[in-house]
Amino acid sequence: MAQILAPSTQCQARITKISPVATPISSKMWSSLVMKQNKKVARSAKFRVMAVNSGTINRVEDLLNLDITPFTDSIIAEYIWIGGTGIDVRSKSRTISKPVEHPSELPKWNYDGSSTGQAPGEDSEVILYPQAIFKDPFRGGNNILVICDAYTPQGEPIPTNKRHKAAEIFSNPKVEAEIPWYGIEQEYTLLQTDVKWPLGWPVGGYPGPQGPYYCAAGADKSFGRDISDAHYKACLYAGINISGTNGEVMPGQWEYQVGPSVGIEAGDHIWASRYILERITEQAGVVLTLDPKPIEGDWNGAGCHTNYSTKSMREDGGFEVIKKAILNLSLRHKIHIEAYGEGNERRLTGKHETASINTFSWGVANRGCSIRVGRDTEKNGKGESQSQSMPEN
Repeated sequence: MAQILAPSTQCQARITKISPVATPISSKMWSSLVMKQNKKVARSAKFRVMAVNSGTINRVEDLLNLDITPFTDSIIAEYIWIGGTGIDVRSKSRTISKPVEHPSELPKWNYDGSSTGQAPGEDSEVILYPQAIFKDPFRGGNNILVICDAYTPQGEPIPTNKRHKAAEIFSNPKVEAEIPWYGIEQEYTLLQTDVKWPLGWPVGGYPGPQGPYYCAAGADKSFGRDISDAHYKACLYAGINISGTNGEVMPGQWEYQVGPSVGIEAGDHIWASRYILERITEQAGVVLTLDPKPIEGDWNGAGCHTNYSTKSMREDGGFEVIKKAILNLSLRHKIHIEAYGEGNERRLTGKHETASINTFSWGVANRGCSIRVGRDTEKNGKGESQSQSMPEN
């Protein structure tokens, strides 16, 4: 639902102190303040317990925000990998003796693959290879997030390690010469914790029909903006190439865009951004789902649309290159659909701005097609400065 423009110099936000997002415990703190304001139970045992809890929480927050850099060269590295479902993100922390600037400076590590659905119990060790580093927006300082892929102890990529093959392709000299740009539009839905129902929706009920919510403002139309904004800033702090965000068509649903990114960087950045979003919603007490169709019926689904172009597509005559690429995609439509993840048959129905999952189609500025070509691309005969030459629905 958004346009991703050509690469530009990204401003790196500097966050000196990250204020914790509200947690379920914080609601108790709020209750104590309300009770104090009402002066009904100011002297009760219940209120005194609340006050003690508030003090404990404040001390924990002080420790979470503690700056350790004046006292040690050590940093905390959060190793992140993709779990056995192919969509879940896992992570664990380790101490590194000094700050690092490149993944090659980090040691390999391991985890229990039998607990993530990636190895049998009798041979459970899976090895993590550090591949990309981002600044840690949660711990700050020199602490880092580390995107890893996973291998057997013998050095073979495990079946869920898709990054290994992608890196081989992107390192091919012919591919490198084409400077492939990716712009990824990640849609997601926020759910209430206890009932798994979209944020802002009445429990067991429905809001008004779609129409007022897309890119909207207002307490009756926009639900979860603080989470979206917190994620936006955290990604900029981390060094992720996030290029924008917006409220989506279904209330409680949001989108952000990563890119344009070149080659394998696109995958590293989108996975790091997903991990950060998981952590922020965890702190906010809200459930994140990437389900393609979280609510059945007359509601938009949530996709991850991929915008793509190559150097040849962006040069004079590029529109013919684009059409040839679209033809090649059409010949492998079924194979591609199978690789796009589970549940898309519920979303790709031909309704709600989607194409039918069974039929390949393309068009200019047509959101009901499998492949949508930008209007300017058709007009100029090439992709020019946009990476939105070929978004696939």
